[in-house]
Amino acid sequence: MNKNWKTGDQWGIKEFTLLLLLEFVGVIGCVKFGLKPLYEQWFQNELYAGTLIGLTIAVVLTLGVYFIALRPKSLSWREVGVTSFAKKDWKMIALFSIMVMISAVILVSVMSYIGGTWENSKTESLKRDVTFWTVFLGFVSAAIISPIYEELFYRGFLYRWIRTRMGVTVGLLISALIFTMAHIPAYSVMPVNFVSGILFALAYERTNSIWPSIIIHGSTNGIMVLLASLS
Repeated sequence: MNKNWKTGDQWGIKEFTLLLLLEFVGVIGCVKFGLKPLYEQWFQNELYAGTLIGLTIAVVLTLGVYFIALRPKSLSWREVGVTSFAKKDWKMIALFSIMVMISAVILVSVMSYIGGTWENSKTESLKRDVTFWTVFLGFVSAAIISPIYEELFYRGFLYRWIRTRMGVTVGLLISALIFTMAHIPAYSVMPVNFVSGILFALAYERTNSIWPSIIIHGSTNGIMVLLASLS
């Protein structure tokens, strides 16, 4: 990646608009509200249906980044942060992972106190049928599939695009807000998503690589899956 990536990029409003439309119309409108009921009818299991939904979204958004942002301009995946990071950054990865977990516990407690809940359909399905296979499936979905495509899309492209035009603070807030809105209809965990989105973007900002964000995102998601299965 160009060392001066924070000062600009080769994209315009066209790529930004098309990828937002892909997210909010294609993913939320068509996949989440259109395909999800169909998957649930096929499998008769919310965990399996949810995992396939996650995989579908991963394919759609990853291909979207490639065909809309990268391929037309002959750019590599390095432009969205797929590059190495320094060994010293592992300390920051550990610290940010702890911060994500602590903030999640606090926000979940607050939401529970005011009447919200952090559960989603996949979590509830997992807790009803805890086996090696269901825990493994839930872990792969939450700790591997989701972090990779979400970080490429929300931090690798969206955060970079906003940050190079409006600065770090606006980039952090708007990219986290978009990340939060994209988790509709999981309204109860939106505060967790917003804070996490800021921390994931900060990790990208500090390391110039998307891998630390993926590691932080994946490890915290994986821990939450394991805790849910044990509860």
